[in-house]
Amino acid sequence: MSNHQFFGVDFYKTDELLNERERSMRDTAHAFVTGEVLPIIKNHHREGTFPTELISKMGELGFFGANLQGYGCLSINNIEYGLIMQELERGDSSIRSFASVQSALGMFPIFAFGSEEQKEHWLPLLRDGKAISCFGLTEPDHGSDPANMKTKAIKTKNGFVLSGEKTWITNGDIADIAVVWAKLNGEIRGFLVPKGTAGFTATRIEGKFSLRASITSSLSFSECVIPEKNILPGTILPPGKKGLISALKCLNQARYGIAWGAVGAAMACYHAALDYAKTREQFGKPIASRQLVQEKLVAMLSAITNAQLKCIRLGQLKDAGSVTPTQISLAKRDNVAMALDCARTARDILGAAGITDGHPIIRHLLNLESVKTYEGTHDIHTLILGKEITGIDAF
Repeated sequence: MSNHQFFGVDFYKTDELLNERERSMRDTAHAFVTGEVLPIIKNHHREGTFPTELISKMGELGFFGANLQGYGCLSINNIEYGLIMQELERGDSSIRSFASVQSALGMFPIFAFGSEEQKEHWLPLLRDGKAISCFGLTEPDHGSDPANMKTKAIKTKNGFVLSGEKTWITNGDIADIAVVWAKLNGEIRGFLVPKGTAGFTATRIEGKFSLRASITSSLSFSECVIPEKNILPGTILPPGKKGLISALKCLNQARYGIAWGAVGAAMACYHAALDYAKTREQFGKPIASRQLVQEKLVAMLSAITNAQLKCIRLGQLKDAGSVTPTQISLAKRDNVAMALDCARTARDILGAAGITDGHPIIRHLLNLESVKTYEGTHDIHTLILGKEITGIDAF
């Protein structure tokens, strides 16, 4: 099987930009998705269920927290990590979302802001998939404006009392530990809230037409007693420093993975459309012979190639320690929009067949509608970038 067929789109020979370790990690993730995800994901999407049997398998492969250093993590570079996210989303956004939350929004805040005791307890469990995490930032009334969150923590003699609501939380009602952001004396701090904490309830959100194979929940905290040891000490910042900075650093980790994941979804749609166009005959010829169809396929190829190059450069900057949040915003914004455009174009090429789950396109299209919204909407990232280039805040 040729490299083109096996790994998706590589018109600019980006494979040659990867080192042996990076290609090996990509190969491992590709084999996992091909062998374990693709055979079952259609039924899970239909049923609205998450394939929990894959959690331990991803843990065994070291996918969770793979780019973190120490604590038994693989300690790989960020291009390797990005390639894992690309391949997982080639399977389904729900699989990549689970891994993103577990890694970037569960393990990373503990790694970056936790105490040594918290790290030694939780990171190995989360790494192996023996514990599941979620990240509670978004609220019913505060999605794009988390600085005005209503969830609050009150200091007590032995710890804190936490009250509030969070929603659209991936993994929420199956998580063993929730990383929850709340206002303490007016500043945003991070807390670890274990499953089973009195007053902590999680309710699954039903009726989704997007990310159907992902678990999404609302979290409620009714005067939850949180011990002192469960605050993330690194989120207690010096005077003048806003605690939201810590939460946004976590979101940057997730957004980076999303930028790569979107490329995987676009590749899946492109190949489904290309294969269909070559075999579907109308007026005595394959539709791939028609100029209009060729134009659509070329547009997809061009867009995917641009996104690939953006991801590789972003990974290089991240490994060099010089990447900026706005550079990540550009990649998340552009690559997800690109993938959604590719999915819509691919659906168009397939005609009526494109709306059935006999092909992966409509599943990716529906999923990408959520990916465009979460971890900062397309419009919010536009305004972030607008402020960067003009110096004027348009929020």
